[in-house]
Amino acid sequence: MANPALERERPQTSGSSATAPPQRADEIFLQGPRSRFDELVTLFRVLLDFLRGFRVLHFVGPCVTVFGSARLKEGHPSYELARKMGAAIAQLGFTVMTGGGPGIMEAANRGAKDVNGRSVGCNIELEFEQQPNAFLMQGGAGTLDELFEAITLIQTGKIKNFPVVVLGTEYWRDLLQMFEKMTGEGMIDRSDLDLIFATDSVEEAIAHIREKAITPFGLKLMVRQNLPWLGERALSTHSG
Repeated sequence: MANPALERERPQTSGSSATAPPQRADEIFLQGPRSRFDELVTLFRVLLDFLRGFRVLHFVGPCVTVFGSARLKEGHPSYELARKMGAAIAQLGFTVMTGGGPGIMEAANRGAKDVNGRSVGCNIELEFEQQPNAFLMQGGAGTLDELFEAITLIQTGKIKNFPVVVLGTEYWRDLLQMFEKMTGEGMIDRSDLDLIFATDSVEEAIAHIREKAITPFGLKLMVRQNLPWLGERALSTHSG
């Protein structure tokens, strides 16, 4: 029998997974326990999201994901650097992947397009940054989250030790010094510092990716046949 006191302490949720729009799905999920039916609906929605993602991204191939601020405009030095970085990544044979928004993300996708390369924007919904657009660089809290998530996944063995490049040593100086302090305090291993390569040079960044990603993992270009009835869409390069 359920404990009545515990039942009364459960937070009251506002809305149902069955009737709420997809934009509120995360909000409702994080509010706490819900009915079994609502949780079943959430389970199926998550399953469908995964299926759509797998099918759409099936043909992306080896990628370099570029993280950075959505608030920087064209003409900003970091925007232009990201555009140059995107072009260099595409010329190396990788697909450029970003969050699909403006700023650094837009610049990297534009760089890939400039050289007829492949690029993908995995867009999400954010109050400020959300706009569709037509390495780790200068950015804010979201960029930090992406950096630490990648490092943690490498540390825990969830993903292979692929190169993480920080572009813009002046901007990231304090963070890099913080890593040194964490090492000195024994919070992380000194070998963890080798997970991050910091530079201001696109050429050095590309050389690092080539050394750490292409040769060790034997990356090569593959062509897969897409099945439209499964929701698959083959990526194509820009023709002009």
